[in-house]
Amino acid sequence: MEESKMQTESANFIEQAIKEDLAAGNCPKKIHTRFPPEPNGYLHIGHAKSICLNFGIANEFGGITNLRFDDTNPTKEDTEYVDSIKEDVKWLGFTWDDRQFYASNYFDRLYEYAKLLIQKGRAYVDDQSMEQIKESRGDFSKPGTNSPYRDRSVEENLQLFEDMKAGKYQDGEKVLRAKIDMADPNIVMRDPVLYRIMHATHHRTGDTWCIYPMYDFAHPVSDAIEGITHSLCTLEFEVHRPLYNWVLEEWPADYKPRQIEFARLNITNMVMSKRKLRQLVEAQIVDGWDDPRMPTISGLRRRGYTPEAIRDFCQRIGIAKADSVVDVALLESCIRDDLKMKAPRSMVVIDPVKVVITNYPEGQTEMVTLENNQENESMGTRQVPFGREIYIEQNDFMEVPVRKFFRMTPGKEVRLKGAYIVMCNEVIKNEDGTIKEIHCTYDPETHSGSGCTRKVKGTLHWVEASQAVPMEVREYDYLLQTEDDQAGSKDFMEQINPHSLTIHQSLGEPLFSQTKPGDHYQFLRQGYFVTDTTSKPEHIVMNRIVGLRDTWAKKQKKAQEAKA
Repeated sequence: MEESKMQTESANFIEQAIKEDLAAGNCPKKIHTRFPPEPNGYLHIGHAKSICLNFGIANEFGGITNLRFDDTNPTKEDTEYVDSIKEDVKWLGFTWDDRQFYASNYFDRLYEYAKLLIQKGRAYVDDQSMEQIKESRGDFSKPGTNSPYRDRSVEENLQLFEDMKAGKYQDGEKVLRAKIDMADPNIVMRDPVLYRIMHATHHRTGDTWCIYPMYDFAHPVSDAIEGITHSLCTLEFEVHRPLYNWVLEEWPADYKPRQIEFARLNITNMVMSKRKLRQLVEAQIVDGWDDPRMPTISGLRRRGYTPEAIRDFCQRIGIAKADSVVDVALLESCIRDDLKMKAPRSMVVIDPVKVVITNYPEGQTEMVTLENNQENESMGTRQVPFGREIYIEQNDFMEVPVRKFFRMTPGKEVRLKGAYIVMCNEVIKNEDGTIKEIHCTYDPETHSGSGCTRKVKGTLHWVEASQAVPMEVREYDYLLQTEDDQAGSKDFMEQINPHSLTIHQSLGEPLFSQTKPGDHYQFLRQGYFVTDTTSKPEHIVMNRIVGLRDTWAKKQKKAQEAKA
């Protein structure tokens, strides 16, 4: 409870800063934010936090939000990523109307502004390689050393920069650097690179350009051009804020955007680096960016997470100033809470074993009534066939039961959900000793709802054999075996769980013959599942979203009890 309270209190520091700016007249009255993704991969749940924050802040203050693609590195960008990002933002429930922009929209203005900085003696062309520049920058205990090209004349720098644009130099042969201070305590401010040469085809501008602005130059200028009032960035950009402000010192505008940083999202057992996610895709550890094990928004969507659950998760974790790690159990709790009242209950036997009710009439079936959601009566009931042959879960039977095993076992009674009480009388085995089928008898006087007062300790779900619907059920575990992708190894690939996917050939009740991709269910006693995007009537595929046990709620209860 205390942790949740602290998160809620700290979540308001950005809103408070904006309120102070408005009260003091330090910014326009119409708050304007932006979500600026790089189109070099698919968005992950960490980006969902940023999306919810930027669009949410604007909505709260009656403002607007831009979607701007930071497409300044053509070697890694693709229209596939642009399309996926747009789809993800819309799926989360947000719209940017006609405010879709690209940093590449501003390449001409960025180039002209860079020339202005050169003319004012605030930028110069450097012939050093990136390795030499890095070496000469120094470190926290040692100041950097000036480039031997730092004192070139304005005229020479302008000509060299124009020659760079004209394609007269190879990649890495020259760069444009800001002229700030090589002894600045903030290493970021030691003459950072503003432009580099890249002979690569851009997904929007083609081969028009062979020089491209660095993020630290393009981003603040793009913000200023679009009239962004508050540039909300994750905490790693805090040390870049002085550079953000420096870049805009010469920009002609009455108001300069204000950068505010917040803690990025880290979740236990999740890979939260786009670079590492790309590794997983390229190494074919996963089945693409939307693999249900991936923390990408498209992966979570395919896994069965809802936009409501992800927005609720982002709301619960709040906005903090310091980095921390969120327990993945909280995310799982959010999807349970969202689906609890709206996902229909159903019976699916994931690892089936046949049960023959020997005293039930051969060839006969009857319909039993089951509630669609016992926690939401408005969802009504459904009719499910019951007959002589059914399937139950293999782990619901134990020939030699352990202590406190209250499911099916020889000589003991259990109830079949919505149907009858049955008793196991015989186990028929294959030649290799595995169970072929279980023979039981039923008591016709014990039909559910008949008023029978006999009590049994176990109730099992089941599927009638003749109308069972075959399906492939995919159970997912965490991709990481450890909570942190850096734990115990320099190579996070060594932490990948080799058993993150288990596939079962399962059987479901007849309603699954009509299932469609994206349909959600709670499998009785199993967890929440969704019909996969690849599912077809002739090959139904179901993904487990999350189990039924809410470990987050249990942890919260223990914390409250300890505090009391």
